[in-house]
Amino acid sequence: MDRKNPPPRPDARDDHRFGPVLGEVDLHLLGEGTHRRLWQALGAHVMTHEGAAGVHFAVWAPNARQVSVVGDFNAWDGRRHPMRRVGGSGLWEIFLPGLGEGCLYKYEILDAQGGVLQKADPVGFGSQHPPEKASVVRDIAGYGWKDADWMASRAAVQDRRAPISIYEVHLGSWRRKWTEAGRPLSYREMAEELVGYASDMGFTHLELLPVSEFPFDGSWGYQPVGLFAPTIRFGPPHEFRDLVEAAHQAGLGVLLDWVPGHFPSDAHGLARFDGTALYEHEDPREGFHQDWNTLIYNYGRTEVQNFLISNALYWLEEYHVDGMRVDAVASMLYRDYSRRDGEWVPNRDGGRENYEAIDFLRNMNIATHGEQPGIMTVAEESTSFPKVSAPVDAGGLGFGFKWNMGWMNDTLRYMAHDPVHRRHHHDLMTFGLMYAFSENFILPISHDEVVHGKGSMLRKMPGDEWQQFANLRAFYGFMWGHPGKKLLFMGCEFAQPEEWNHNGDLNWQAAELPMHKGVQALVRDLNRLYRRTPALHVKDAEADGFQWIATDPAQSTYAWIRRGEAGDPPVVVLCNFTPVPRPEFRVGVPQPGPWREALNTDATIYGGSGMGNLGGVHADGAGQDGQPASITVTLPPLSVVILVAGE
Repeated sequence: MDRKNPPPRPDARDDHRFGPVLGEVDLHLLGEGTHRRLWQALGAHVMTHEGAAGVHFAVWAPNARQVSVVGDFNAWDGRRHPMRRVGGSGLWEIFLPGLGEGCLYKYEILDAQGGVLQKADPVGFGSQHPPEKASVVRDIAGYGWKDADWMASRAAVQDRRAPISIYEVHLGSWRRKWTEAGRPLSYREMAEELVGYASDMGFTHLELLPVSEFPFDGSWGYQPVGLFAPTIRFGPPHEFRDLVEAAHQAGLGVLLDWVPGHFPSDAHGLARFDGTALYEHEDPREGFHQDWNTLIYNYGRTEVQNFLISNALYWLEEYHVDGMRVDAVASMLYRDYSRRDGEWVPNRDGGRENYEAIDFLRNMNIATHGEQPGIMTVAEESTSFPKVSAPVDAGGLGFGFKWNMGWMNDTLRYMAHDPVHRRHHHDLMTFGLMYAFSENFILPISHDEVVHGKGSMLRKMPGDEWQQFANLRAFYGFMWGHPGKKLLFMGCEFAQPEEWNHNGDLNWQAAELPMHKGVQALVRDLNRLYRRTPALHVKDAEADGFQWIATDPAQSTYAWIRRGEAGDPPVVVLCNFTPVPRPEFRVGVPQPGPWREALNTDATIYGGSGMGNLGGVHADGAGQDGQPASITVTLPPLSVVILVAGE
């Protein structure tokens, strides 16, 4: 049979007896590529149309000769339900009565060369469980949200002056049910267990590795195919909403890792969707990502920009997520990213900047912040590209925050050195303050730091077992005392001894051991101290909130002041990165009087030696280090001590 020009089946239903669903406004906006709520027009929608209950299907395939809906309802036969072309911009639609929630479907596309393709729905709300590839009709209307108070207040919670401490989670490997063949928790189970745990630990946000449907578990979600479908691995869409709702009820924000930088070349996905390079570039020098063997979106195409911006709005509106962490921004900003000479196409001015991607990122931030006030967008950007977190009208990209990758790399390099050698690398811990206030930074200890042979956070530390724990506790004290919001990947909060394995779950048995429980208690207390102490968070991104007191390479010690607004008690952070105690450590402080020892990473409750200052010290009027007063403290080995004035 000639599938290039197939005859209609004699028993095919005349479903074109139903009139169009897409109206003139939809067609106009879709035609010019400015339909911000693309998902309300395209995809598969359960509805009643002209008195009949069924599903409306609509898809963009401008270069197709014919598009049909195929599925379990028509034996996957593209002759049964050909779609009608509507408008002049490549839109196809059909209403099929009698269908509903749970139907499997794809689009069968006859391309201009006569080839027949079967594609999943680019705007599908559900997918089969991988490795199956069909889209699934999901009715996403009508969820009864009960988080109005959270939604009204989240702008203050996510402000650059708020305490933000993020728990980064890979949902498939946080915890598993080993009594049930090792299955991961469902969204609803995580709504209770994960939300309760993160809340108890004092975090302010959950950040979820990508939840958009993806075919390959080993990609961790960073190669998504179904951008509008929460992965079915943990439950259907309304149960993902249950997880977000539970987080909001517990006072936790929810951020999603979002991947607009590239997409996989899987045959059922966006690649050559209608037989042409529709979403990607035709030229591999612009359209193929060599690092990940993926395809790069054509940001210069209006419809593609609209598709991606609409997708961001979809998650913010339909699932009430509180923000997006945008993956691999550096790979989007530069045309020569990870390419040799001759392997990339310069911009119109002969340079390496990707003007179209920059334009897309700005437009995305304008749209999301403009239409969903109070949300936050975060850039994973590893270069010195300027003004990533500055407003668009000030020449910036418009992100709310940027990951501080330089800080992460420098400080982990320092911590990896044996303490006897740290004096020679002292500036690795101070250099970050040279640029700490150039962006609204988040300090990230993410999944990327504990995988692919990099070792766990605990095993990155030098020394014997006791010193490894002490070093890690000191590092966390340094991190929470340092300017910048905080992010910690799951398992790092209790010093998991092994690096992360996405095929398993966290080592919760280790979490019950005393030294691990000590690190867990420390992170909990750091979060609580950070949240209740304005001087530790109000001016995270403002230079006048930080002042060095003294640093001594010979002793590997650091001392600084954190300040909030007028009237907020100042905080002094003291660090000793050697295993040698400093029992008579004298340092200047900004005011005389009592200083409470608010936290000591060497406390016995954290697994330390218990050396400290009996709860506090008193500053006398003898000035030192340019400060009007000074104190004498005991600095325990491999420790950080945090003092709060006036208590």
